[in-house]
Amino acid sequence: MPEGLRELYIEELKDLYNAENQLVKALPKMAKAASSEELRQGFEEHLEQTKGHVQRLEKIFQALGESPKGKKCKGMEGLVEEGSEVMEEDFEGPLMDAAIIGAAQRVEHYEIAAYGTVCAFAEELGETEQSSLLNETLQEEKETDEKLTQLAQEINAQANEGAEAEEAEEEPAVGKKRGRRAA
Repeated sequence: MPEGLRELYIEELKDLYNAENQLVKALPKMAKAASSEELRQGFEEHLEQTKGHVQRLEKIFQALGESPKGKKCKGMEGLVEEGSEVMEEDFEGPLMDAAIIGAAQRVEHYEIAAYGTVCAFAEELGETEQSSLLNETLQEEKETDEKLTQLAQEINAQANEGAEAEEAEEEPAVGKKRGRRAA
């Protein structure tokens, strides 16, 4: 059990290290499940970025004289499992992409929270270089989240158009609702 902030900081870093390594395994599956070329490329680029995040964490552990191993990130494990469940659904095209983006953004928000925490710990502990490295990763996670939001706007509209087209085929022409808008 952590005795002080330094020990808590190391525990949180170990948790993040495991989380990032889980993502290195999950991102190729997300890329493969994406039908949008832009989304697939985004996942492939973020995979390379995530490998860099792992390297930054390894550099920090080296500076601390600590091993990065020994902790399982249960939060990320749950998020990755939820993402896997989404990819097993029989969604197709933009609808699958919209579902995958939702899962990916939950991952990004988890990471943003975790990196924000370790950045604050590193600053409080006077670990300026480590804080700088962690903040670099934090900014990349925020940028990824923003890119996903931008992609979602187009993909969600495509998924909604597909749903409306299916409804139009199913509904009789008489009494058709007009002017429906997405919430």
